[in-house]
Amino acid sequence: MALDSQNIFLNIGLEIHIQLSTKTKAFSSAPVQYGNQANQNIRIVDVAIPGTLPIVNKEMMKQAIMFGKCVDAQVNQKITFARKHYFYPDLPKGYQITQDENPILVGGSINYELNGKTKQCMLHHAHLEEDAGKSLHGYKKGTSGIDLNRAGQPLLEIVTEPCLESIDDAIAFLKQLHSLVTYLGICDGNMQEGSFRCDVNISVKPSKDAPLGNRVEIKNMNSFKFIQRALQYEIERQVEQINDGQKVHQETRLYNEKKQSTESMRSKENANDYRYFSEPDIPTIWIDEQFIADAISRLPEIPEDRVARYEAAGMQPTDARIIAYQRPMADFADQLIDYGHEIKTIANWILGPISALANKAQIDFASLPISSNDIHDILTKLVNGALSSKMAKEVLEHIWNEQKSVDEIIEKYGLKQLDSEEEIAKIIQDILEKNPNQLAAYRSGKDKLFGYFVGQAMKATQGQANPGKLNKILKEMLSG
Repeated sequence: MALDSQNIFLNIGLEIHIQLSTKTKAFSSAPVQYGNQANQNIRIVDVAIPGTLPIVNKEMMKQAIMFGKCVDAQVNQKITFARKHYFYPDLPKGYQITQDENPILVGGSINYELNGKTKQCMLHHAHLEEDAGKSLHGYKKGTSGIDLNRAGQPLLEIVTEPCLESIDDAIAFLKQLHSLVTYLGICDGNMQEGSFRCDVNISVKPSKDAPLGNRVEIKNMNSFKFIQRALQYEIERQVEQINDGQKVHQETRLYNEKKQSTESMRSKENANDYRYFSEPDIPTIWIDEQFIADAISRLPEIPEDRVARYEAAGMQPTDARIIAYQRPMADFADQLIDYGHEIKTIANWILGPISALANKAQIDFASLPISSNDIHDILTKLVNGALSSKMAKEVLEHIWNEQKSVDEIIEKYGLKQLDSEEEIAKIIQDILEKNPNQLAAYRSGKDKLFGYFVGQAMKATQGQANPGKLNKILKEMLSG
């Protein structure tokens, strides 16, 4: 029976490389900086000068442990490094220092939201390694060059089990992981600069109980959009091969952004192809309890704990997860909670008008031109009736653009809600006197004219009347 790409079973496993936010490289004192002139951030270790020795960066180990604590992984107290051999121009040693038999983290899991449901992705392990350099093509006509600034930058490679069953699962999980590592401050998450990139392993099978098919790896994708498109293409390609009676070969492919297709890069290596052996220049490292405790002590409140706290206070689960996993946004929310504002109102404002302005300006919550104190002032005036909901949003926009105080904006633009029942009654009385025919028609049964009187009253008050009080007083006066 022919397979259908819309009705098949998938096994997707991910290998995510995150560049850790250390000041120096994994095994040398060279600085970690993006955008410098080619080959400026290097030391003799990075360019494989004979006789040089690597020195393990303790900070990268601590950042890995911080991540492990958050995903409930086991921290291996005995870790070793290995040499993984392959021969590319941007790998001057001819091997990469990585971890094989004794990675720093084993197991763990990450929860993520998909279509309103909480799902879980199991992690196989996470290991430390160094990054390779970068080939530069065409920097001079007909010439390629090598930039080793990136060579030796510390990476944490996070390897999942092949437990993701759809493209949507893979993207939702990756976004959750991206939020977590940026929340912890162990990675800047800049996908355009390669700080967060992903290899995808995928196989298709005709039924859930069928054995795993040959997996195809798609290398080095640094965009959620490209990952989604690459998976869509690859699924269709594998299904077509199976339906044509061909075998899906285990191989490594690259995603061609222009053609929106995957292309064969090489047959997929097995572990023995890399000729792993223990790194002779780095002895076995024993991580003591104090080192682990020091790393864990640097953790902020874990996002899942924040989610639980927000939900317990009455925030919707989806809102709680969105806010909790974005640290500047969560810190902003906590400041408003400390002011005593209602939790649902806080979520509505953060994910509503504030996020809308931030998205329009293409900035995150760490760079907002407003403070939580500004929002506190707005919400206080909204609760006590000094501002209507519409006015409050107008005040927010003016503060955003002009960086003035709430009171200054209200004074400048006259954005003050008319709350006096006596004044509202006088205005309504004047409107009724000027519209005797409409008043008579309303009292004879044409109830739809109520909207007409509301419109006249809002026009007379320039939209500043308290809507609740206006409707209440208008109903009483119209009834005679």
